[in-house]
Amino acid sequence: MKIKSDVLQACYDYANKRIANYKNEIETIKDSLESNDKGSGDDDDSGNGKLLNDLEKNSLHLIDAQKMLDSLRAISPKTVNTYVSLGSLVKTTTNHFFISISAGKIDIDNLSVFAISPSSPIGLLLNNKISGDKIEFNGNTFTITEVI
Repeated sequence: MKIKSDVLQACYDYANKRIANYKNEIETIKDSLESNDKGSGDDDDSGNGKLLNDLEKNSLHLIDAQKMLDSLRAISPKTVNTYVSLGSLVKTTTNHFFISISAGKIDIDNLSVFAISPSSPIGLLLNNKISGDKIEFNGNTFTITEVI
């Protein structure tokens, strides 16, 4: 179960890093907006429009990253499921998947695990499957060998 805990921690690190980056970017944009307001006349507002747009985009990304963190909080690394669901570590004949958030490839102890969202295309295919089930994805067929 240590591998499951380690992958979950890597997902937490990924989500927390994204949150910190978006918060930093938002603060930078706010500082730029304040500088533009103090230093420019009312005639030139073109820079502020782009900054406000960037602020809105980063705020939405921050909300998504916080939702990732909320999803991770629902996972207990000690829970073992017989079928694939949120928090499952799924071993197949070709890859290992951790059903959690879309964090990509995570390398731990010479093992590559793909952290995927349950709503991703592969996550949807794996949902509710059990050991021994076969899945076809992108023209490749693989078998689930273990669900932890």
